[in-house]
Amino acid sequence: MDNIAIVGAAQTTYERRKKDKTCYDLVFEMTKQVLEDSGLTLKDIDNVITVSNDFLDGRTISSMAVGEAAGAHDKNVSTVEGDGTFGALYGAMRVLGGFNTTLVVAHSKGSEGDVKHITNAMFDPIFQRFLGLEAITASALQASVYMDRYGIREESFAQVSVKNHGNAKNNPYAHLPMDLTIEDVMGSRKIADPLKLLDCSPVSDGAAAIIIANESYTSKAKTKPVWIKGLAHCAEAYFLGDRDLADPRSLRDAAEKAYAMAEITDPMKAFDVVELYDAFSYMEPLWLEGLGFCSPGEGCKLLDDGITTMSGTLPVNPSGGVLSAHALLVAGLARIIEAVLQLRGEAENRQVPGAKTALAHGINGPCGQSHCVWVLSSEK
Repeated sequence: MDNIAIVGAAQTTYERRKKDKTCYDLVFEMTKQVLEDSGLTLKDIDNVITVSNDFLDGRTISSMAVGEAAGAHDKNVSTVEGDGTFGALYGAMRVLGGFNTTLVVAHSKGSEGDVKHITNAMFDPIFQRFLGLEAITASALQASVYMDRYGIREESFAQVSVKNHGNAKNNPYAHLPMDLTIEDVMGSRKIADPLKLLDCSPVSDGAAAIIIANESYTSKAKTKPVWIKGLAHCAEAYFLGDRDLADPRSLRDAAEKAYAMAEITDPMKAFDVVELYDAFSYMEPLWLEGLGFCSPGEGCKLLDDGITTMSGTLPVNPSGGVLSAHALLVAGLARIIEAVLQLRGEAENRQVPGAKTALAHGINGPCGQSHCVWVLSSEK
């Protein structure tokens, strides 16, 4: 793969409601900030990718409402209606395809809609939608299958929430930094068995942006380039009943492709930090298994052994992860940005000392139907 790098990154703070900002405002502010971060100007940008969703924005062709704010006038423009990691992947493909630079910006104001009703609409309208399935109830099914398969207890998932909300206390962008105990999580209100309130991510408002450049343009940026060494995505069956929910096959396939591109054979030894999409507490150990960091059913053991804590050998979600801030569509791009900050040595109180290689991850669809895996490095 040609040498391409992330040369600019910006994100808002994540909050329950940004009532003083429209989607247009958020996109404009992120575009301005990512240009300032990179030291580039709008004239240096060849291509723009906007990430938005009609249902979340409450309008048809929602991308049209933010294109101007992203500086897309008289430029090549593409739009993605999915997680920000997929929008960024599209942006990387555009640079690999001949553009010098691509700006990727994602926004979300989940506070302006009912996320349960919105995520219900992603299910089949004839057989599944009328059952009331939505993101939380579908994920509860996945958590139950995972627990039954490997004999996992709810307390093990609660540990993930304790860790990540605690990590978020070092992240000024996080929505829910909290000191929690396992008892706090176990005692929180049941949402959909076995998921409780503190097993679930919040609904957050926010936006984020990155700039991807080819090697010739990295010298024009003022930032330290973070090189994209490998990236891949994969999807599996749409119907939940056609999938083994305790076996994230599409994640495993995407990870294998990204690792092969980056020439990684042992992920546990290759990465210094991991930022993954943990919309629910059970997802962190399940996704770690799919990413090849451990054998199936052993994801929770990584936390038990202290491996995924900030002081462990493989810190996972030092930012607090999606459990601590979940702006739909933005959350995956935030994982890339957090990885970039780690590799630039700019993660402040959440910095993993000496981080040189990072993994960032995002999902699309119910129960991780699609996964996108990024391998990033501070070295070319």
